[in-house]
Amino acid sequence: MEVFIEIQGTPNPNALKFMLADNVIAEGKATFNTHNECAHIPLAFALFGIKAVIQVHFFENIITVTKDDERNWDEVEEEISDALNEHLPYHNPKFNEEVPQKNYDDLPPELKEINEILDRSVRPSLQMDGGDIEVLDYKDDLLFIRYEGACGTCPSATSGTMMAIEGILRSEYNENISLVLV
Repeated sequence: MEVFIEIQGTPNPNALKFMLADNVIAEGKATFNTHNECAHIPLAFALFGIKAVIQVHFFENIITVTKDDERNWDEVEEEISDALNEHLPYHNPKFNEEVPQKNYDDLPPELKEINEILDRSVRPSLQMDGGDIEVLDYKDDLLFIRYEGACGTCPSATSGTMMAIEGILRSEYNENISLVLV
């Protein structure tokens, strides 16, 4: 039985979103950069078995797959769809329940406030494009971030998108804040 798969492009020419009927992750999000990181998740592991796949990102009912430049999407897209059809019927979206999710309550007040701003004004757009942003640290007006999913290798993420995020945070949090991409 074939599963419902809607494929959408992202601003990153090397990333596609595979939208599914059911959630692939019960809670939170998960980004994998190597097959070793997801050896316990047959679906993600199978996607890394496809030549050219360099990242897999799970968020709600979306899998964003990022590839290198070795192969074109026409070749890779069909293999991804085949892997999804084979593994989705047996996939457990609760695979990450044993891994504690980050909780804003455990963060220092400044990181909590920054994340709340990002949740309201930045993350929805990034997630719609198949990506996300993770806040790593904040000190001396420097905010250390990491992009996830399609944003990780997107050409505009290091220029226009980063400037827009910085502008929002300067307007709503600290006029001297600067972003550092890790």
